[in-house]
Amino acid sequence: MTARVVAVNVVFEVIRGPTRWTAIDKRPVRGSIEVSELGLVGDRQCDTRYHGGPDKALYAYAEEDADWWSGELGRDIPPGLFGENLTTVGLDVTGAVVGERWRIGGPKHGILVEVRSPRTPCGNLSGRMGIHRFHHRFAKTGRVGAYLKVLETGSVREGNRITVVHQPEHGRTIGQLSSGG
Repeated sequence: MTARVVAVNVVFEVIRGPTRWTAIDKRPVRGSIEVSELGLVGDRQCDTRYHGGPDKALYAYAEEDADWWSGELGRDIPPGLFGENLTTVGLDVTGAVVGERWRIGGPKHGILVEVRSPRTPCGNLSGRMGIHRFHHRFAKTGRVGAYLKVLETGSVREGNRITVVHQPEHGRTIGQLSSGG
């Protein structure tokens, strides 16, 4: 299967989380979305101490992991529910090596990103899911998705191909770092 972007998700509404305001309510948008060094143009992060910035410009989550959660929870997990900017398919985000680089879209208009770190979920994820302490359960699985640094700006859209263009030899993956492995 060719790896690709299933959905590009931006903030729909800033909502009050359990402890603070949050932009976790991300939903799919159509068409080409510009990407700067700080993420999707038109998106927002509320608590920039923990979200956003150059090393957390984009948040990617795999449809395969969302499908796993759907089975675990017995409910639909649509793109953006976990607050991700990019929902992917055919790409093992949990198994992505930190420092791995992905070309998303073509070399002229697409983007180049680098896998930087696993997501550290907070109570706002539990509030979004309506499940007490869900963020702890989410973190323990290692299926937390990856924060990405934008190395080359451009645009992204649903259906863009994703190609791994570089993978470091150290082998430390998002899943290992998230679950303490």
